[in-house]
Amino acid sequence: MIKDFGTGFGLLLQGFRIVLGNRSMLLRGALPVLLTSALMFTGLTVLAVNLGGIVTWATPFADHWAQTWQQGVRIAAGLVTVVAAVAVSVVLFAGLTLAIGGPFYESIAEQVEDTVLGGVPEAETIGWARAAWIGLRDTVRLVLRALVWAILLFAMGFIPVIGQTVVPVLAVAVGAWLLAVELTAIPFIRRGRDLKTRRATLKSGRAMTLGFSVPVYLVCLIPLAAVVVFPAAMAAGTILAHRLPARSSR
Repeated sequence: MIKDFGTGFGLLLQGFRIVLGNRSMLLRGALPVLLTSALMFTGLTVLAVNLGGIVTWATPFADHWAQTWQQGVRIAAGLVTVVAAVAVSVVLFAGLTLAIGGPFYESIAEQVEDTVLGGVPEAETIGWARAAWIGLRDTVRLVLRALVWAILLFAMGFIPVIGQTVVPVLAVAVGAWLLAVELTAIPFIRRGRDLKTRRATLKSGRAMTLGFSVPVYLVCLIPLAAVVVFPAAMAAGTILAHRLPARSSR
C-alpha cells in the first residue's frame, strides 16, 4: 500500500515535469483554472462572511447552554463546516474547470498519450459540448456524494477529540478520492469508459490513486496554486488512467 501510494505521488511529479517542460500545455491548463478560481473565491468569501450566522442557525440546541460549552460546540461546528465546505468546493471546482476547459484538457490528455504513452488505439474524440455535458453531469453526481459525506462529517464533528482530529483527515481522503474521479474523466472517456467503470478501475488501485490525488487536493487549497497543479494533475491523471487498467488486468 505504501509503495503504491508513493507510485501515485511519483505520477504527479511526472505530470509536473511534463507541463513545466511545455509552456503551451501549462498555459492551456491554466486558463480555465483562473476563471473557475474567481467564481469559487466569490462563493467561499460569501461563506466566510456568513459563517457565524450559519453555525448559530445550525446549533439552536446550544442557545441556552453555558457560554463556555456554547462557544466550544460552535467553534467545533464552524471548523467542521469549513472542512466540509472545502471538500465540496474542491470537487465542484474540478468539475467546473473541466467543463469550462474541456477542449484544453482533452488536448493535454491527447498530447500526453501520444508523446509519453505511445497513443491510445481507437481513442474517442470528445469535443467541447460532449465534454461539458459529461463534466457537468458527473460533477452533479460527485457533488451530491460530497454533500452526503459533508453532512456525515458535520455530525461527527460534535464527537470530542474525533471531531477535531479524525474528521479533517477523513475529509481530505474523501475529497481527494472524488477529485481523482474528476481528474481522470477525460482519459477514461477517451477510452470509452463511463463513470461506473472509472470508479471501479480507480478502486483497483486505491492507494496509487490517493497517492496521486491527496497532494493535488492539498495544494489546491492554496490560493492560485491550482493554476500550476491542475495542468500537472491532468497529465498525471492521464498516465494513471493508462496504468491502472493494465495493472488490474495482470
